Amino acid sequence: MNFLEKAKNRYATKMYRNEEISADKIAELQEILRLSPSSINSQPWQFIFVSDEKIKNQLAAVSMVNEERVKQASHLVVFCSFDNLQDYENQMDTILPKEWSAFYYQVVKAKGDAVAQSWIEKQVYLSIGYFLAACASMDIDATPMEGIFPEQYDQILGVEKGYKTLCAVLIGYRDEKDENQPSKTPKQRLEFNKIIRNL
Repeated sequence: MNFLEKAKNRYATKMYRNEEISADKIAELQEILRLSPSSINSQPWQFIFVSDEKIKNQLAAVSMVNEERVKQASHLVVFCSFDNLQDYENQMDTILPKEWSAFYYQVVKAKGDAVAQSWIEKQVYLSIGYFLAACASMDIDATPMEGIFPEQYDQILGVEKGYKTLCAVLIGYRDEKDENQPSKTPKQRLEFNKIIRNL
């Protein structure tokens, strides 16, 4: 696999064809998410894979401009973070060595609850990047979505107490009619020398 070529071909898919991702590939993606990196191995997350059409239709209705593609995609993956610091700290104190959790208490939490909550959410975004790269490596198309109503997602999905929906990612296979794919609409990125420095 040439990852650079995969990266050139990856894009935020706007149209999906009616094709399910195999159960084996879904299981592989789930294990990849379980192995996602996070600062001090904090793992402040849950991931919900949705393929049930009834639930997808309910989520589509609270997904703003993404409504149609939520219905088209094979699966919708919801990324949840802890929204209760005490719940997170209880888990952390159970799974992490004290010298690791000391970083959280002495460097992160010491700056206040708002900073700690933001740090937790940043860990979930690390897993999203990891997941998008994994999808590209498996020739699975994806659409990251922040344009949703998280509180309504929580209600529809029955998100566990102590967690909240942060964002979602659609996965499936692109419809060849999708004008947003790089072969039809070239990617727009900043110039190399503007964002890459070598010292």
